[in-house]
Amino acid sequence: MPREIFTFRKKIVLTFSYILFLVALVLSSYYLNLNETSQRYLVKVLEVPENFIENISQEFKEYESLKKANEKSELNAFISHFEEYALERASNIDANFDEFKDKPLGGIPIAHKDIFCTDGKKTTCASKMLENFIPPYESTVTKNCNDAGSIMIGKTNMDEFAMGSSNETSFFGPVKNPWSQSLVPGGSSGGSAACIAADITTISTGTDTGGSIRQPAALCGITGLKPTYGLVSRWGMIAFCSSMDQAGPLARDAFACSALLNAMASYDNKDSTCSKREPIDYEKGLKKDFGKLKIGVLKGIENLGISQEVLNAYESTKRKYLFQ
Repeated sequence: MPREIFTFRKKIVLTFSYILFLVALVLSSYYLNLNETSQRYLVKVLEVPENFIENISQEFKEYESLKKANEKSELNAFISHFEEYALERASNIDANFDEFKDKPLGGIPIAHKDIFCTDGKKTTCASKMLENFIPPYESTVTKNCNDAGSIMIGKTNMDEFAMGSSNETSFFGPVKNPWSQSLVPGGSSGGSAACIAADITTISTGTDTGGSIRQPAALCGITGLKPTYGLVSRWGMIAFCSSMDQAGPLARDAFACSALLNAMASYDNKDSTCSKREPIDYEKGLKKDFGKLKIGVLKGIENLGISQEVLNAYESTKRKYLFQ
């Protein structure tokens, strides 16, 4: 075969390969909500020339969390937006890619419940009393998430002072459930749960005293966890019931939830109820074989005034998992 033809065919193959890569990158960014840092990581791993997608990166910004938050403002999931801060941090992460590429939450957008104090940024706890309160210090939870490389895009709505289970008691108005705006998202961490269900972010923080993570997670169809008391520091978290309050993760699935818990959990001598423990990789723990698990089934719930639609869903789930 003449060398010219071989070279020409090689160029065609390389060009076609780049086009396929570009299509895969666009689809992955759209469906997986990859940020610009993650895109550059793909470029680095696959050894595609940096300038190949330099001009394309701008196109992905329309799918970013900030735009989604603005587009879905009718949900009232946020009290505060930090667009300028988020863009500056994302730019800093991109400019220092090698420093952030191995961080567990590197470049991932996150929303924090507006109960965690954030240094220099408004923290209201959804109350008129704290409408203009700007803390002079950072909560341990938000600091840990920052250190893990996450990008805070805003503070989420909640029941005022975390006292509620429907997210209707906020001074800033109720949060609506993304699945149907006629429904409540649960509370008090309703804004954080709605944020994930609406595909604005993949992870968010919440607090749970008597169900304020678990209940909105259930109502919004996502994953939420109340960690063991003392596992996550309460320093800088506005108290409701100090002997029961615990910060925890909300996410799309168990793996994202465990990754966020890895970042949140740490011993903190500023919180006297925080316990010293051996470090555990919760994400790695999900990969082990749990064998047969027991599932508790509630009896007599049909007599508790639950709607037929919910009962049907409950029975369907019970049949799926108990009779496999």
